[in-house]
Amino acid sequence: MAGSVTDYGIFLLDPLGYIRSWNAGARLIKGYEADEVIGRHFSLFYPPEALARDLPIRELLDARARGRYEDEGWRLRKDGSRFWANVVITALSDRDGRFRGYCKITRDLTARREQEELLRRSEERFRLLVDSVRDYAIFMLDPHGNVASWNTGAQQNKGYLASEIIGKHFSVFYPPEVVASGWPDRELELALRDGSVEDEGWRIRKDGSRFWASVVITPLRDALGQHLGFAKVTRDLTDKRRVSALEDEGRRITTFIAMLGHELRNPLAPIMNSVSIMKLDPQVSPRMAACRDVIDRQLQQLTRLIDDLLDVGRITSGKIHLAKEPLPLSGVLRHALETVSPLMQAKGHRSRLVVPDEELWACGDRARLLQVFTNLLNNAAKFTPEGGDIGIALSRDAGHALISVSDTGPGIPPRLIDDVFNLFVQGEQDPQQPHGGLGLGLNLVRQIVALHGGEVSVYSAGQPGKGSEFVIRLPLIAAPALDPDQARAL
Repeated sequence: MAGSVTDYGIFLLDPLGYIRSWNAGARLIKGYEADEVIGRHFSLFYPPEALARDLPIRELLDARARGRYEDEGWRLRKDGSRFWANVVITALSDRDGRFRGYCKITRDLTARREQEELLRRSEERFRLLVDSVRDYAIFMLDPHGNVASWNTGAQQNKGYLASEIIGKHFSVFYPPEVVASGWPDRELELALRDGSVEDEGWRIRKDGSRFWASVVITPLRDALGQHLGFAKVTRDLTDKRRVSALEDEGRRITTFIAMLGHELRNPLAPIMNSVSIMKLDPQVSPRMAACRDVIDRQLQQLTRLIDDLLDVGRITSGKIHLAKEPLPLSGVLRHALETVSPLMQAKGHRSRLVVPDEELWACGDRARLLQVFTNLLNNAAKFTPEGGDIGIALSRDAGHALISVSDTGPGIPPRLIDDVFNLFVQGEQDPQQPHGGLGLGLNLVRQIVALHGGEVSVYSAGQPGKGSEFVIRLPLIAAPALDPDQARAL
């Protein structure tokens, strides 16, 4: 029977370890024929590192002392190749109790070990993958909800070391009011019922701070369907939630601005009509005429502010319409300068317009570009002290036009230079001479220029007298063919 067994190598050793028999299984596993191996010491099957530890002799001594020895380890075939063997050595005695030698049974487990090694390496790679993830807390819970594993992302997001949290119930991550409601245990019940559960809500770090978390809990089962526990993945969405809240707030502010502009515009029309009627009365007294003129000037300022509010709402919501056409930029600049000239003359400003000999053309909305240049010139006039200088220059830079508006005012402090184009940002003002405004003009300038495919920059030393310079860069087009009437109109 022993001789015919092929899955196991079964052979006898004498008391000193020399081979006395050899079956078919031994021949298949180890590669030796019986006449090649009988009479030789069984240590020839052991690799050098095992021989260096005297493992064959120790195995025999252990089997003799205990009656049986079992081990797994590398063994050698005749061709020198290695295989992973399960070895059982049994001490043999006769009927009189005299020790006669050993029975050695060897089984080749190389294929099983290779599968186990592949599984081990796969599990190790998965463990390394999970441990290296930092954006997600990935950990295991036992069937009762106690933490059973802990990755780097969990430590980073929640603040606990593995030694501090493993074994504790996962409800420690929930705010007291959530724990009191029984939600953590309910989540596990839902995960078991539905196969997984997803949730977003406040969670608590080790230091007591709260963060907004996205959570997925999945039950784990073995091949037989036995429930082993849960996998829990948590992501910190605090920053994302904060950004979303800011975006929502921004949309609400934009909507409010648009509504406010329209509501303020409604009562302006009857006031403007009333002022116009007052101007028609030649019998008005000088005092009443002065009051009428004050109302008229302030009404114009209020109208401009409301128009800015409405424009911000239109641009932000994408509802602004540009009526683009070929435009000679020097003509638009002259028009803007004429519009702001009364304010400059009232403050004794010296203005200078510099344009090239060639006409530079752009494709744009005349009214909107006029609004851009007028806004910049108005700012320069408002902030430049009496007797100051304001310059406007137009030049070519390859395929673009450069429009520069400079002044000799107080300049822009370095801490504000990066924010001047943002909504509601205003420069530092003299409390004795406030310039008014809502901080919308420069934001409108940037947005309208961007809609024309251009960009605007600002330069300032932030020192009184050196002022500021705003530079607009717009794409140029070729000069269109115009008839005389069109040329005069432009």
